[in-house]
Amino acid sequence: MKKPFGKKSEEKEEEPKVEKVSKETSLVDVDYNRKRLFKKGVNLMADEKLEEAITVFEQALRIDPDNVETLLKLGYARFHLDDHHEALRVYDKILDIDVTNPEAWNLKGLVHYEQKNYSKALDSVEKAIETDPTYGMAWYNKACFLSLLNQVPESLESLKRSIEIDVKNARKSIRDKDFVNVRVEEGFKRIQEVVVLESVRQGYHTIGSIVWTTFLDKKDAEDALRKLLEKGLIVKNEKRDGLSRIPVYDLAPNVAEKMGKEKKGLFGITRKKLPKPVKNLKELSQAIQIAKEAIEEENAEKAIEIFEEFIDPKKSGEHMIENFFDEHREIRLWKIRLKDRGNDYFEENKEKMLVVFDNIEVTITKKLRNEIS
Repeated sequence: MKKPFGKKSEEKEEEPKVEKVSKETSLVDVDYNRKRLFKKGVNLMADEKLEEAITVFEQALRIDPDNVETLLKLGYARFHLDDHHEALRVYDKILDIDVTNPEAWNLKGLVHYEQKNYSKALDSVEKAIETDPTYGMAWYNKACFLSLLNQVPESLESLKRSIEIDVKNARKSIRDKDFVNVRVEEGFKRIQEVVVLESVRQGYHTIGSIVWTTFLDKKDAEDALRKLLEKGLIVKNEKRDGLSRIPVYDLAPNVAEKMGKEKKGLFGITRKKLPKPVKNLKELSQAIQIAKEAIEEENAEKAIEIFEEFIDPKKSGEHMIENFFDEHREIRLWKIRLKDRGNDYFEENKEKMLVVFDNIEVTITKKLRNEIS
């Protein structure tokens, strides 16, 4: 329920530079200028330049005053500047154009939520759900508003519905302060179990990586694992880490089959095959070289692709979490920013990225020498 970014201080607004449009382009796409301005506004929002984004969206609306796509972004920018009155005015205009627009109803609910008018917020998201019963985020917001209105059983039912539509809503709910009224309920404890089970399914097998990916406290994660073991939904094994052994959790064979787990091991037990230490370190070392090349070349597409090696638990993601916790988080953020901003993101962050990968490489080289010697 938190906004992705906070209110920006007042910044000097500049008129966007008008690109020259060829006669041929204009003939092919009469909506070219609006689309160009819309894309520019979205990029400004990604850079948190909200006032400038609003100016650009308003310019786009001069071309097409009833364009719902542009109006939605304008309302969202107003909302993040806490200009609630103008945000509501924009959403109401969208609903005048299309009273069944679920996104406008959901966003209108968020404005009322910020104003602490939870009854109006609930009414708005219910209208969004009436239009689109599969709108997972509207169900999630409904659960939040019901919790704040202390309607606990109804809140849990809506939260479960949102998780059925999109399992990521389970993880989102773990640290959401709006659910303070329902956390003690047994139904919410079962949601924590769903979060842990999904984490294991995605390839996170140790308590450290499960805590990191689910945002659960270690005690809550251990309680959920214990209950999942009792229910026979997961199995517990051990792996060697130097001279010690650490517990490793995996899906039970029947659960793995239902949830689409990828491989079956000895005796039909579904397990993710853990790479040998040396092989894993060598793969990481090779990936670092490719990542550094992509950064040096300022090739966003290549960088995004290789960053998956460090993020995906089926590749080196789990090893990164256990050994390079902060760096793993940084690389995940870089991937998101590169998708949003492309090669432009390298301009301010190239040197920092190279330093991070250099530091990882030094540590890996030392570990390789120790393993080989």
